[in-house]
Amino acid sequence: MTEFFANINPILAAFIGTIFTYSMTALGSGLVFLFKNMTQSFMNGMLGFSAGVMIAASFWSLLNPAIELAEEIGMIPWVPAVIGFISGGAFLMLVDKLLPHVHVESHHVEGLPSKWRRSVLLVLSITLHNLPEGLAVGVAFGAAAAGIPGASIGAAIALAIGIGIQNLPEGTAVSVPLHREGMSKQKAFAIGQFSGMVEPIAGVLGAALALTMRNILPYALSFAAGAMIYVVIEELIPESQMMKTTKIATIGAMIGFSVMMMLDVALG
Repeated sequence: MTEFFANINPILAAFIGTIFTYSMTALGSGLVFLFKNMTQSFMNGMLGFSAGVMIAASFWSLLNPAIELAEEIGMIPWVPAVIGFISGGAFLMLVDKLLPHVHVESHHVEGLPSKWRRSVLLVLSITLHNLPEGLAVGVAFGAAAAGIPGASIGAAIALAIGIGIQNLPEGTAVSVPLHREGMSKQKAFAIGQFSGMVEPIAGVLGAALALTMRNILPYALSFAAGAMIYVVIEELIPESQMMKTTKIATIGAMIGFSVMMMLDVALG
């Protein structure tokens, strides 16, 4: 697999990688046709798992290569990492404030006032979540092709696999609750999988930027990491703590982190 991706155009590699992550979202959403209900504890465990994967990916696949590259090209290593990381979080915070959307489990509506239907707000919410994931995969493939220290095709593949694995329960966490609230299975599936379509677009954009702007690559890698951590803290962790017993979500996060770390070390 590594040899295949190493021998094709990195933008195409990023596209294939993010098509995989999108497909896993669609597969997870498709579970709505098999299950009418899932316990809240199971949903919380899946959200915790997703949080763990994204935390691990933010460091192993994004921040660490950013710091190594910054040092190689003569920058103060921590400067682009800090600036990029904070910028990624600040960007999503701004979009969060402006873009109307609703959280899946808590039903909390955020953004500017809007008369859009709840289904549209849900799609926007999950799309906002998936944007940094696609960007991260694309930047990882672009960084590997550009010969960035700490970045490799194996690490980019590991990131795509990790994001894909955590997209599976995320898709389920969107579609099943919607069906539980009375929405048809077909519509719940459509909303769940549609939100993942932004990942291939963001992936191609991230790879193109990584290939053409080497000097800003440390910032781009850190930006993607900051955006992902913002999603974890703003959405995944609060949504996973909606029961008196939070141990299941915590265990899920620990397992998710371990899986992503294992993939990155083994393949990277």
